[in-house]
Parts: sequence; C-alpha cells; structure tokens
Amino acid sequence: MAGQKGILSHVFTVGAFTALSRVLGLVREMLQSRRIGADIEQSAFTLAFAIPNMARKLFGEGALTAAFVPVFKGEVEAESIEKAAKLARAVMTMVLLMLGSIVLLCMGGLETIVHYRAELGIKGEESYRFLLTIRLVKTLLPYMIFICGAAFGMGVLNSLGRFKASSFMPCLHNICWIGILGWISFFPELRLDQRIHRVAMAILVAGGIQMVFMLWCMARAGVSPRLSFSGWTDPKVRLVWRNIGVAAIGAGAIQINYMLDQFLAQVASEWAAGVIGYAERLMDLPLGIIGVAFGTVLLPTFAGLFSKNDFDGARAALSGSVRSLMFVMLPAAAGLFVLAPEITQVIYEGGDFDSLATVRVSRAVAVYSLGLGFFGFQKSLVPWFQAQNDMKTPLYVSTATVVVNATLNILAVWLLPVEWRHVGLAASTVFCACVGCAILVSAARRKNGPLGLSSCVRPVAKVLVSSVAMGVVLYVLRPYSADFFSRFGLRIGSVLSLGTLVFCGMAVYGVFSLVLMPDALRNLRRFRARR
Repeated sequence: MAGQKGILSHVFTVGAFTALSRVLGLVREMLQSRRIGADIEQSAFTLAFAIPNMARKLFGEGALTAAFVPVFKGEVEAESIEKAAKLARAVMTMVLLMLGSIVLLCMGGLETIVHYRAELGIKGEESYRFLLTIRLVKTLLPYMIFICGAAFGMGVLNSLGRFKASSFMPCLHNICWIGILGWISFFPELRLDQRIHRVAMAILVAGGIQMVFMLWCMARAGVSPRLSFSGWTDPKVRLVWRNIGVAAIGAGAIQINYMLDQFLAQVASEWAAGVIGYAERLMDLPLGIIGVAFGTVLLPTFAGLFSKNDFDGARAALSGSVRSLMFVMLPAAAGLFVLAPEITQVIYEGGDFDSLATVRVSRAVAVYSLGLGFFGFQKSLVPWFQAQNDMKTPLYVSTATVVVNATLNILAVWLLPVEWRHVGLAASTVFCACVGCAILVSAARRKNGPLGLSSCVRPVAKVLVSSVAMGVVLYVLRPYSADFFSRFGLRIGSVLSLGTLVFCGMAVYGVFSLVLMPDALRNLRRFRARR
C-alpha cells in the first residue's frame, strides 16, 4: 500500500465509486434544478443543509476522521485488531452521545426562536424564507448523527484498507434523493416549499440507511460497532480527543467561514446562495472523483508510513500523487472554464431553472474552475500533517485563510454589482485555496524538510501546456459547434454540441499528452492492464 502502485490502485477503486456517486449527484441536481429552481426555496434549503454538513465536517469526515485514523492505524500496525476495535467502540460511543445532546439542544433553541419571531408579528417574504429555513433545519438536524456515524465507519474501513464500501456509501444518499425528486414529479400540484421539505425528509432517511450500512460493514471487517462505555480514559482515546479538539477548531474556522459565505450570499441577493450551491455541485464531479479519492487514500497511507518512520516513502507517495492528480485536474479545469455555459445549460436548464439562472451559475462555475487544481492539491497536503498527529498546522492555515476569505467576501458584496457578487464570492474561495496551498507547502518543508515536489514541476508544466492548448481549441470550436447543431433544436442540439466539444477536447489533450508526456501515458496503461 505504501508504494505508488498501491496508492493508485486504491485511488482507482475510490475514484470509480466516487464517479458513480458524482454522476448520480449530477442526475440529482438536474432533477432538483427543474423541480425546485434557483430561487428562495433552494437558497433556504442550501442554508439549512449547510448546518448538518458543518457537523459532518467537524465531527465526521473532518476532525474526527483526521484525529482518529492515524491513532487507529497505529494500533492496527503496532498492536492488534482487537485492541484497535476497542478504541473504535469507545470513541464512537462518545461521539454519538455528544451529537445526540447537541441535536436536542438545537431543537429546543429553534423552537424558542420561532416562538419569539411569532410574537414580533413579522410577515412577508422575509418571514416566509426564515420560517422555511427553520423548518428545514429542524428536519435535517438528526441527519448529522447519522452521517457522522457513517463517516466514522468510513474512517475505520479506510484504515483497514477497505475502500469499496466507504466509497459506495454516498451513492445511497444520492439514490434516495433522486427517488424523492422522481416521486415529486408525479405531484405537480405540490408547492415549492412542500417539495423541498419532502427532499429534506428523504435526506434524513438516507442518512439512517448510510449509517446502518457502514456499521454493518464495520462488523464484517472484524470491528463490532456496539456501544461501549468502557475504555474512555485510555491514553489512546484521550489522544484522539485532544486531536479532535484541535482539528475541530480548524474545521470549525472553515465552517464558520462557510456559514459566513452563506450569510453574505443571502445578503448579496435572494438567489445567490442557491446559484453558488449549483456551481459547487459541478465542481464536485472532478474534485470528488480525483481530489477526494487521493485525500481519502493518502491519510491512512501517510499514517502507515509515518508510523514506520518511512519519510522517503511518504515523500514519494506525495509527489507521485500530485503528478497523477494534476494530470486530471488541470484539463478538467480548462474544460469547465471554457464550456461553463454549455455544461450549465445541458445539466440544469429547464422547468423552474431558466436561462438567467444558467448565466448566473455558469459565471460562478468558470471562476471556481480556476481553483480546481488548488482544491485538489490542498486535499493531498492536509493529510500529510494529520497523519503525523499534527492538527495545529492545518488549524493555523485555515484560520489565516478564513480571515482573508471573509474580508474579500465582504468587499465583493459591498463593491460589486448585484449580478456579479456571487462571482466575487467564488473568486475569494479560489484565491484562499491558492494561499492555503502555499502556506501548507512551506509549513511541511519546515517540519520535514524537502517534500520531493521539485520532481513535479516539469510534468505539471507539460500538463498545464496541454490543458491550455485544449482550452484554446474548445474556445475556437464553440460557436461553430453551436451553429452546426442548432438545426436539431435547442435541447438536443445543446447536448450534441456539448458532447462533440468534450470529445474534441479529450482528443486534443490526448494528442498533446502523447507528444509531451508519453511516459506518463505508458505507465497509466500498464497499471490499468495489470488491474
């Protein structure tokens, strides 16, 4: 597993299931855009769903996984699966009890807020949006328990090198979501607020299914998921919680910044939060398939290597992963930047999602695409520190970028025209990702010496040249393709035009890769042939 072949093997596994999940996610978003639109209801849902997502990143896939996986992996390597399982049960029990208490307190607080709002007698559109958001938040709050329990199971399975089940788990979420949107299609008389509430209820059910599935997979892997009220004072458990505390502060800073983004998006315009959410979903396809796959695999990989003091192996794993990551992310960024209007139109436009929404979303997509490489690189760098039980460095970096991002976002909302404020919010996110990568690389060098990233400069430069060439060709071909396929009608012509442009882009990138990077292509073909 320590070698690059082992990493790529697991990345292909994670990437394949993640690709399935992202494709299902795109189907979900296509249905949601047509059934819900990009107005007040979608903005309320985006804000409400951000709260359990914040908990997932704080206590699930974020701080908990980062703090737990290195310690659990060390127990597996140094001790035995039985001792590691005891550690897992103790931590899981504590986390679920804590989350259950938080949900109950939040439910009580929301009831108080609603009661106070009713006494003030506030009415109108603002009251409608506020009450809808509160209703959705109350529905989705228990989801944070389910998804964090599922994420904990993912951490256990990934530490044991079992990536298939954890990679498939998000598909269950999307299947349930698609199912409810399909059901809504048969009831056109439902109001938009009723539709979005049905979606929230389906997400809650999906969270329960995901948690049960992951706990079942844990049991099959030899780690019984039963609750345990012993071992809470074990030094390893205390180490996990110390690391969780530091990591949660860092993740909390990021999530506070995310919630600030959501609030500023609401201030920017009533539609901005929903529009940004749709743009982010398009970014999730390449970033989720490749970036998240590498981040998922690298954390337990680095943890195993650092537990053996194999720093050379860790450097080789990092540099090899960066080269493979950029080979996919940079051309994806170029394609999304040039074809943002066409992609947005084909995927989203229709029903309650009109041409104006397409223009708004495509502008954000084009800006977000410029940061795709940085987003992926950051997901490969953070596990470097987490695997060494260093949660403070990512905390410092996230805090610094939060301050910069908040400042730029406020300026964007204050200075830019209404139709471009959400673009400014996206640009701020990209800039902060670039700054975050630079700080993380500098910190890693100070901590561990050279990272071996100098070997990536020439390969990444070749990928960049190939990607830019592909983007230029696509830009030139766009109007000709649109004119040629317009004879088939707007909908079919748009799909055919986009498909042709994507095929041409892949062909151009393939030719440039053959000329500039023949070794990389040969190695990839040999690896896939061995699989």
